[in-house]
Amino acid sequence: MAKAKQRYDPHPGVAMIRKWIDTLKEKSGRDLDEWVALVLKKGPASTKDRRDWLKKEHNLGTNSAARIVDHAEGKGDLEEGDPKKYVARAVEYVDALFSGPKAALRPIYDDLYDLARSIGDDIKLSPGKTLVSIYRNHVIAQIKPTTRTRIDFGFALGDTKASGRLTDTGGRAKGDRITHRIGITSVDEVDDEVKRWLKKAYELDA
Repeated sequence: MAKAKQRYDPHPGVAMIRKWIDTLKEKSGRDLDEWVALVLKKGPASTKDRRDWLKKEHNLGTNSAARIVDHAEGKGDLEEGDPKKYVARAVEYVDALFSGPKAALRPIYDDLYDLARSIGDDIKLSPGKTLVSIYRNHVIAQIKPTTRTRIDFGFALGDTKASGRLTDTGGRAKGDRITHRIGITSVDEVDDEVKRWLKKAYELDA
C-alpha cells in the first residue's frame, strides 16, 4: 500500500474551544487571561472551591468555570483551541501511542492511515491520547492500539449485523458511535474485508 503523507486534522472539539475562547470576554466581561489572573489572585485555594466560586460569585457556567480553573492550574488542553497547535500535538500523540511496548504496531497503523485517506478526500484523522479518530461528517471509525500485539479498528455501522471478522462492540446499545470492530495483528490483515467495512461506514455518514 502506498505511503501517504502523515498529516492530521483538528479534532471537531478544537473549533468549539476556539469559539469559547474568542467569545469569552463578550459573554463574561473578561478574556481567558483576565479570568486566570483573577482566580490566582483572589480565588480560593482548591480546585473545587475555585470552580464553585466562579459559578456562584461570577455567574459562570460549569464548563467555563472548569476550563478556566484547569487552565489556571496548568491542566487541560486549551492551547489546542489553536488548530496549528493541535496538529503539532497530534503528531506527538501518535508517536506516543505507537512507542515502547506497542512500537511493533506502527506498520499496521501506517497502513490503516493510508487506507483511511484513500476512502475519500473529505476524510479527517484526529489523534487523541488513546486512539485516532476517523471522521467524515461524524466519527466513522477509530484506530486503537488495545494490546501490545493488536489494534482494534472500530467502525460506526449502526445496526449492521456482524459477520466474518467483524464483531459487535455493544456500542449501539450504549449510544456510542463505534458499534463494531475488527482486531488486526499484522499488516496482512489490512485487507479487502477491512476496506469494505470502512467504506460502508463512510457511505453511512453521507
